[in-house]
Amino acid sequence: MQRALWGCLVLSLSATPIGVFLTLRKMSLTGDAMAHAILPGAAIGFLVAGVSITAMTIGGVIAGCIVAVLAGVVARHTNAEEDSSLAAFYLLSLASGVLIISAKGSNMDLLHVLFGSVLALNNDALILLTSIATVSLVSLAILYRPLVFECVDPAFFRSVSKLSSVAHFSFLLLVVLNLVAGFHALGTLMAVGLMILPAAVARFWTEKLGTMIVIAFVTSVISSYFGLFLSYHASFATSPAIVLVMGCIYIVSLLIGKRGGLLTHH
Repeated sequence: MQRALWGCLVLSLSATPIGVFLTLRKMSLTGDAMAHAILPGAAIGFLVAGVSITAMTIGGVIAGCIVAVLAGVVARHTNAEEDSSLAAFYLLSLASGVLIISAKGSNMDLLHVLFGSVLALNNDALILLTSIATVSLVSLAILYRPLVFECVDPAFFRSVSKLSSVAHFSFLLLVVLNLVAGFHALGTLMAVGLMILPAAVARFWTEKLGTMIVIAFVTSVISSYFGLFLSYHASFATSPAIVLVMGCIYIVSLLIGKRGGLLTHH
């Protein structure tokens, strides 16, 4: 339980700021698509080396980056929008990943990959999560201003700075890295929840970016703690329990949030 809590805290530290920028850039569903896109790479890593943190991480990162780049290239050189091309590639990735695992593994292997095993995090997994969190936070500190410009007016930023494409693809790489980290703990289907739901909660309480990131982080930490608590005492599946606690906080925020809550909106 302590390892699981540490893993969730580290994930919260790195994934929630990424989620805030995703929601501000109206790319929440991109995060969902990327979460599924890492599956075939992780599945191939699983087939090659079993439940190996290193192999599954490398496979997941490569698969996620390939899908992100392919979606971008298709969107720039064809009539297809980036969201539709991303959806097409992620559906292919999801189907491929499930097919690979189900063909070569067991149902338990498939459940492990899709829903994670936060209670089985070992030292290697915690070191990986902490390393990815460190890289993410340092990278976000460097990319902070370009990412803010991208949120405010991406077209203007693209016209006045060459950093636009660098910031965009670096940000997508950070999304993939954090989803791979989340995949080890919460599984591919739940990892995006830790990224997007706290950010969605924060939008109902403030319009200031710094405060938004803090609220998202606190929401994620509280949800992780009570989700683990609920999982332990009620014998629920851990990853869905954590995400459902976040969902409850989201519904409360949706009703009484200061910024656009249903009951407080004038």
